[in-house]
Amino acid sequence: MRESGPVPELLDKKNLLARLAEGHAARITVVTPNARLSQALMAEVDALQAGKGLASWEAPDILPFNAFVARLYEDASYADAPTPKAPEAARSRELPLLLTPTQETWLWAEVIRASGRTLLSPERTAAQCRAAWQLAHAWRIAPGGGNEDAAAFAEWSRAYEKKTAGDVDAARLPDLVKGFLRELRIPRLLVAYAFDLLTPQARDFLAACEAAGVEVVECRPQAHNATPVRTSFPSARDELEAAARWARARLENRGQVQIFPRIGIVVPDLSLRRKEAVRIFSQVLDPGYNLPGAPRKPLPFNVSLGVPLDEVPLVQAALALLELCHGELPYEAASRLIRSPFLGAAEQERSLRAALDARLRRDAPARIGLASLVARIDKAPRLRAALEATIKVLREEKESLKPPSAWARHFSALLEAAGFPGERTLDSEEFQARAKWHETLGELARLDRVSASLPYSQALAQLKALCADTLFQPESGEAPIQVLGILESAGLEFDHLWASGLTDEAWPLRARPNPFLPVAAQKKAGIPEASAEGAAALDARITEGWKGAAAEVVLSHYEKEDDRSLAPSPLIAGLARAELALPAYPRYRDLVFRQRALQSIADRNAPPLGQGRVRGGTRVLADQAACPFRAFARWRLRAEALEAPAEGLDAAGRGTLLHALMFFLWQELKTSASLEKDVAPAIAHAAEAAVKELGLEGRFAELERARLARLAREWLDVERARTPFEVASMEEKRTLHVGPLELSARIDRIDRLVEGPMRGGQVVIDYKTSRAPSPKHWEPPRPDDPQVPIYAVSAAEDVAAVAFAKVRPGDMKFMGFSEKDGAVPGVKPAKAWAPLLASWRTEAARLAGTFAAGEAEVDPKRGLQTCRTCDLQTLCRVYEKLNVLEEGEPNGEGAGS
Repeated sequence: MRESGPVPELLDKKNLLARLAEGHAARITVVTPNARLSQALMAEVDALQAGKGLASWEAPDILPFNAFVARLYEDASYADAPTPKAPEAARSRELPLLLTPTQETWLWAEVIRASGRTLLSPERTAAQCRAAWQLAHAWRIAPGGGNEDAAAFAEWSRAYEKKTAGDVDAARLPDLVKGFLRELRIPRLLVAYAFDLLTPQARDFLAACEAAGVEVVECRPQAHNATPVRTSFPSARDELEAAARWARARLENRGQVQIFPRIGIVVPDLSLRRKEAVRIFSQVLDPGYNLPGAPRKPLPFNVSLGVPLDEVPLVQAALALLELCHGELPYEAASRLIRSPFLGAAEQERSLRAALDARLRRDAPARIGLASLVARIDKAPRLRAALEATIKVLREEKESLKPPSAWARHFSALLEAAGFPGERTLDSEEFQARAKWHETLGELARLDRVSASLPYSQALAQLKALCADTLFQPESGEAPIQVLGILESAGLEFDHLWASGLTDEAWPLRARPNPFLPVAAQKKAGIPEASAEGAAALDARITEGWKGAAAEVVLSHYEKEDDRSLAPSPLIAGLARAELALPAYPRYRDLVFRQRALQSIADRNAPPLGQGRVRGGTRVLADQAACPFRAFARWRLRAEALEAPAEGLDAAGRGTLLHALMFFLWQELKTSASLEKDVAPAIAHAAEAAVKELGLEGRFAELERARLARLAREWLDVERARTPFEVASMEEKRTLHVGPLELSARIDRIDRLVEGPMRGGQVVIDYKTSRAPSPKHWEPPRPDDPQVPIYAVSAAEDVAAVAFAKVRPGDMKFMGFSEKDGAVPGVKPAKAWAPLLASWRTEAARLAGTFAAGEAEVDPKRGLQTCRTCDLQTLCRVYEKLNVLEEGEPNGEGAGS
């Protein structure tokens, strides 16, 4: 065998398939670089056997190289083979126990913690160390030398080696197994299939197989005589959509042939674009795939890369419940758990739990614990019973420290008490997800061999880390279209292949040397990713492999990313450029519109209001001015957005606190004359009462008291500049008659002037904390904020001024209009006071009249600007009328079909 590169090429692909078809009698084993290649080669053998008309046949022995080594180790364990350290005559020797990947990572983390080095995440560093350890053994690199990271890894490696004495891990397994190959039942012929490059460790292992009497040969995929073409598209999304249309066209053009063509789409950054790829291919290949109520059917494509297990809904629900049992959850996570179909009786209480979630969002804290959540459940008895049963299991468990296997059983008991995974029958993906969840719990339990007893929090953290690091790819039937990453595509054969995203920045890939091994040693060993030259050479070989991997090959790139122009990769720049003729497959909505079964119904008016009294107060007219449909939906249909509990006080809470502060402050001060005295006690009392009114406690209450006191002191400096006044009313409830409507209102404050030419006149004041309140918001038609004008025209006839009181630190002032100059500092005299009040009265009556008459047209006052702050967009679908909410989504994800 050559010192570098794979074993000699002695077997062609056709001969290999024929010999594999002979069955186990031939004693042929094929090893591949990865599982996908094994599956693809297996499928080719099956197709060959089926083509002969056979109904059954022996499965060929094809598996990844690492799996082959692990199988030999397992055979040795059961065959009681001698170890390299024992005499050949001894037949009953114990092999070192093989550590699982989870156990390896755990031991690396223990070594790192024991070293005393301060790291942000020992667990993530442990995973990187495990990868470096595997690389060092595969390429025969001795740890040590190099920079500080390499020195640290050398230190950790020595400690890890001591810690694993008597055990073996995946990195050292080939070196262990090759020592007793002669004692095992090994194949006559071992075929290394589609290896672009063998590591020194793999070469040594294959050499040991030869020495043990195995014939070792190489086989490469069959090369096709294709003429690759190069093409480009404006954006990454356009490129991916074109690839999907191309794949659909090839799928539909197979003619009378019943066998589906093999179509491959390579997406270099598939891990980042998986969701986008699934969405685009689903839309193109089956435009109506996501219709509500449509039966689920398998789509004709498969994405090679799975998703992290902790992103699967069933597992998310399980982890959320376990976290809730230990402490508090952000309410958004608790909300998903409440509505999850994976808790007991979820189907029976679906509506009750949705209504419960909507209620809890109004007053629940931003983070909530299990006991607090149960105490708030009033109208979902089965949910409450399930969570109470979970609490009972928690209380029965007294020990604070347990081995991981005990925690795995305890986690299962908690979930079972809550009725996990729900009452409905799981579909195929959910069933597989539950099986993967149980496997992951098993991985946690296997930590008993290497771990001491743990607290609940650490066991749960380890379980969450396992789920985050485990990829879940549900099994499905054969799909003719395969969406692949770069590594998964190498060595595969297709009828049609499209490699996308080959820009000058993305391909060839940049060098990625391992940070824990000296870069010079990695380059000397020949690791392709260790240097730019090696990476470029490897990617050039992959590109050449693509060019011969199918009868039709398309290599493409996109031209723009944001505002940057991109060029094709130098590895494809020399290919002839071609413009592909791709069918334009319509979206589902296009198919609907094409039927022209359309009706236009003018439905702008709701039934007239049956009674004059409505809820909502003056907000009804503010919404009617902003958009008639908003007022109708919110105050007659009672449509409203779900609230989102926030940490601390949100804007509405701060506004309420300000109103409470001013109420208690002026309840004590009463007149401007009081401002000449010491107001510190009144401020302190008002701040204390306001905080108590909102139920704030602890350190947060202290901070708010101090903030309110500062706010009050600064505001009273503004009040001192006014002419003498007395406070006539605060937070006064009134019933206002506006046109045909009867509205309940609460006026923040009304002052009475006690001196000057406007003596006895009233000043209507509305507190504002927003950045930009303006009297322009009162201007008809359709005023943005008609509240103060309505108060003014509905109050007594001696109103002398109306004003916003802008209460913001550093920007305290009055703003508004008055009958005469000097009423309130900053309030301008109106050009014509009586006509101004009359215009407000007329506009208020008009708005009240249109609301009562049922006018409900989708007519936002300022188009997009109005709709941005509205929470009813999905109800009115204004974007279909005004086209103001564009369809594009981040990362190229469309708004759907």
